[in-house]
Order: sequence, then C-alpha cells, then structure tokens
Amino acid sequence: MSVNNIHPSRPAPLSNPGPGDLAREGVTAGVDWASTEHAVAVVDQQGVELRRATVPHTKAGLSQLVGMLDRAGVREIGIERGDGPMVDALLEAGFVVFVIAPNQVRNLRRRYGAAGNKDDHFDAYVLADTVRTDRHRLTPLAPDTPPTVTLRMSVRARQDLVAARVAMGNQLRAHLAIVLPGAIGLFRDIDSAITLAFLTRFPTQAKVNWLTPRRLENWLRSQRYPNPRRAELLHAHLAGAARGTTDPQADTRAHITAALVAGLQSLRTQIAALEDDIGQQLLIHPDAQIFTSLPKAGTMRAARLLAEIGDCRSRFPTPQALTSLAGATPSTRQSGKVTVVGFRWAVDKQLRGAVMDFAGDSHHANPWAADLYWKARHRGKDHSHATRILARAWLLVIWRCWQDHEAYDPARHRAYQALQNTVA
Repeated sequence: MSVNNIHPSRPAPLSNPGPGDLAREGVTAGVDWASTEHAVAVVDQQGVELRRATVPHTKAGLSQLVGMLDRAGVREIGIERGDGPMVDALLEAGFVVFVIAPNQVRNLRRRYGAAGNKDDHFDAYVLADTVRTDRHRLTPLAPDTPPTVTLRMSVRARQDLVAARVAMGNQLRAHLAIVLPGAIGLFRDIDSAITLAFLTRFPTQAKVNWLTPRRLENWLRSQRYPNPRRAELLHAHLAGAARGTTDPQADTRAHITAALVAGLQSLRTQIAALEDDIGQQLLIHPDAQIFTSLPKAGTMRAARLLAEIGDCRSRFPTPQALTSLAGATPSTRQSGKVTVVGFRWAVDKQLRGAVMDFAGDSHHANPWAADLYWKARHRGKDHSHATRILARAWLLVIWRCWQDHEAYDPARHRAYQALQNTVA
C-alpha cells in the first residue's frame, strides 16, 4: 500500500496526522474501483483530504484497506459499483457503503473545478466528499438476502454443470467420429437421454450392424420413443454412415464410450436435481413475480436474472448502473475531438450472460422486443449487437419493475402499447 501527499490544488491535509486526529467523527472515504488496484481517499468532516492510498486487488490488499479505514475512523464509504470482493470485504467489516454511479461521479467533478480529466485519486476524493455532503441523498448498500445468495449459488452451479455437459458431449462426439460415426446425428442431441440409451445398448459397430428396421423399432418402443415409426429413417442413417471400428480394439474403445455415457448421464441427473431445487427456491422468493412475468423467462431464466441482479436495490441506484455492469451499453472514450465507441469489456460476466440469454429469446414472444431487434438487424447489426441493443432496452424496463417491486405488465409498458396502436 502506498500513501502519498495529496495534490497541492486540493485542500491540504493535517500536518503529520496521528491516529487520534484520524479517528474523528464524520470521517468518510471513497474508493475508485479498477481491475488490478484501487485508489482510496479519506476526508474529514470539513472535506480536508487526510489520506490517499493505492491498494492492490488482492486478498492482502483488501485486508490492508479494511485495516487502514478502520484505524482512520471511517464508517461510511462511497464506491462506484456495488458488487465484487471489494464490496463484500467492506460490508463484512461493518462499513456503510454507498454506491455512486460513474456518470454521477463524472458530473460531480465539476463541483471542484476539475477540467473533466479522469484521475483515479481525485475520483476517490470526490466519492468520499460526496458521502460527506450528500449522505442524506444516498441509500446505503445492503447485502443480498440469504435466499438470494443461495439462489445465486445454485444457479451458478447449474451453469457450471451445463458447461461440463456440453464439454463432455463434444468429447463424446469426437470419440464417436472414429468408433461409431452412425450414432452422430441419429437423434437431435448427442447428450439426450435417447442417444445415451442407444449407446449403452449398441456401443460398437458390430452391435449396430445387427440392427434391422424392425429390431430398431422394437427397441425404440421399449424406450417409449415418441415416434418409433421413424425407425426406417433412423436405420437408413446408420446404414449410410461411415463404418466404425470393427477390429479387436472395438470392445476396448467401447469402454471409453461407456465411460463418457456414464459421465453424461450423471451430469444430466445432477442438473435435473438442481433445476428442481432452483424452481422451489424461486417459488418462495419475494421477487419471483418480477422476473417470471418477463416474456420467455420461464423458471431457469427468471431465476438466473434474479440471482445475478440480486435484491439489493441500492446496488443499482440508476438504470445506467445496471446496464453498464451488464455490458449492454458501449464503452465511450473521448480525447479532444476524437471519440471512440467500443465493446464494453469491464462487466459482470455472469450478469451479462443472464441478460443476453433472456434478451436473445425475448423477441420471439414480445412484439415490442421483436420490433427493436429487427430494426437493429435492418441497420446492419449482427445478432449479438442487436441482442445487446435489445438487452439495454429490456434492462430499463426490468430496473423500473425491480425498483417498484412490480411484475412486468405489457398494458403499462408505454412503448409496447405505442407499437400495438401503430400496428392496429
């Protein structure tokens, strides 16, 4: 941790302040968040900057920060974002944390005659001084409730298992391309229950060769396949595929097939169990109606949105704070007459994944969403860009519903109604 003298153009600190001087009532702090290190400023009740520091974004650095703030007598802290290890550490240590959105900080710089240039330590000072002067306008950040934290853990665990299932499915597909090509594309999904049952019963080319259309139909009926009369088409697929391994190594390679099939079956079982549990958690969550009311949200998407947005309203005091963290707004950099607008990389990837997954499917069920999406596509935007545009619009709606504790209602959605009236 480095502690330096403040800029001479700002209020001068007390000369050689000691612990007794720092531990006065009304001492506030500001933290300017960054990916690798954080700028920190501590000010007294007159707005005099007592201390500034830079702490690394490590476990040791956060521990040092908490200790320094505690020794300085700080109880209230301003910060630009309301999530992550930094916020968790501050809340756990008992500090009162206020989230002040980046666009608000940008405007607040003018209070101090700043030219608008970005300076991490000055922004930390602005955050600290804003807490001192405007705490009555700010809402303290509260941690998410235990049900939300538990739901988030369950949702993310399911996401990890789904990713593992996809990876193992790809591994199985690559393996079958050598030992049993006919099984690839026989059914819709390589990791579906019917595909795994087929590979369990017919793991080698020799056993597949034994099949006739009638035998295959009988097997499909035993598995309660919804359309066993497709047996002739499925058999033709098997007969037309390249031959798999038939040499003495076939049985040994079948053990690999069996291992991958068993792994996928286990993953499917655990994912299904988690989905049942997530559904039960969502059913009793106070905010469930907000997210289940969204078009095409269903249970898993609603749970994922709720888990990643959380239930702490002060974390996102403005819709812009939510859209920025979700990566639904572009990143704008300006220097002189040059303005560069690009993809926003510094985001909460879990939140972005949840929002983009929802927005990407919502246009199939909501006319307003479909109108926004296709207008973007007609302007030459690709699917990903159009989805981000739609996600930004949805987040403005979701934020309002979330803040008001109300379900989404198309009848009250003015843009939706305006579109409906135009079509009518």
